Amino acid sequence: MRFSRLVLANLLRKKIRLILTVGSFAVALLLFAFLAVVKDAFGRGADVANASRLVTINRVSIIQPLPLSYGDKIRAIPGVQAVTHDNWFGGVYQDEKNFFPQFVIDPENQRTVFPELTVPDDQWKAFLNDRQGAIAGAQTAKRFGWKVGDRIPIRSVIWATGSWEFNLDGIYHGKSPRDDESQFWFRWDYFTERVPERVRGLVGWYTIKLDSPDDALRVSRAVDSLFANSPYETKTETESAFAASWVKQFGNIEFLILTIGSVVFFTLLLVTGNTMAISVRERTNELGILKAIGFSDPKVLLFVLAEALLVAFIGGGLGLLLALGVIPVLAKGLGGLLPALVLSRGMLAAGLAFALGVGLLSGLLPGIGAMRLRVINALRRV
Repeated sequence: MRFSRLVLANLLRKKIRLILTVGSFAVALLLFAFLAVVKDAFGRGADVANASRLVTINRVSIIQPLPLSYGDKIRAIPGVQAVTHDNWFGGVYQDEKNFFPQFVIDPENQRTVFPELTVPDDQWKAFLNDRQGAIAGAQTAKRFGWKVGDRIPIRSVIWATGSWEFNLDGIYHGKSPRDDESQFWFRWDYFTERVPERVRGLVGWYTIKLDSPDDALRVSRAVDSLFANSPYETKTETESAFAASWVKQFGNIEFLILTIGSVVFFTLLLVTGNTMAISVRERTNELGILKAIGFSDPKVLLFVLAEALLVAFIGGGLGLLLALGVIPVLAKGLGGLLPALVLSRGMLAAGLAFALGVGLLSGLLPGIGAMRLRVINALRRV
């Protein structure tokens, strides 16, 4: 009898047990994939941050503003190529659940500082000529079915200025699938027309584009020294450090995901290991017969490991296929609370390796026990 046929025959002997074990792997791999994409979404800002960009915020907190006049002073520092400023708007579109980030931007410098977020030239020109113009990320536009030319109403919450009307003049795309396409931009001059007088000369933060990443430390120190002991002291750091500190405000997401993943790993290992141990124990006399007719000890070990790995491969593959279909649905259900959940090829490969690793470990101890089994003792059992 061929080795592969023998493995399949033993697996199919207890079909219900096989289905339950495969199902355990599938559910575990689905959870693994979801945790992986959530971790990636939270860490993506730091991962894709441009090494040539700095972010300057108020030293007290990001919710405290900075004077608009700081922009020209920062721009004069050697090594600074361009500077842009942003404000968080925090409005509501139709319903509070329809969250997406809205930023008041500096149209003159936005594309220079963020060249990876591309807008067609004709759309950007229309935006510059339209005081109520807006640019939406491709993800947000797709989510709400927006198209260029639509009129977008957004109700102000932070600024208490009622409903704002925007003309969607363009849609931006990221050059990389990992770029954030969920934002909504509108013009600084339109913002200053409607907000209270006390905040018209204040911005939320500055983003600085450097001539070279090597200038990052020197320029960040120069910026903070320039405004030291002023009413609006600053804190300047690299874009990756800023993104990482922003994520930390949500708690230690990486530790939480690692903890859940570890629990899943050990639970799956125990369940699968117990299943394989029972399977080997039920076939003790058969394993004795295999040894009696010439199967070597290593071949018996390989026989048990092959069963465990095959179950892991089928269950893991099924779980990852489910993840490919389920994760886009979950992303849509999150309502834009996270950047796009991207299940990359690397994650799929890691998931399959995780499943095979669990399968190998779960089959190792029962396999070693079967390998060490003496023929006379095996044939004596009923």
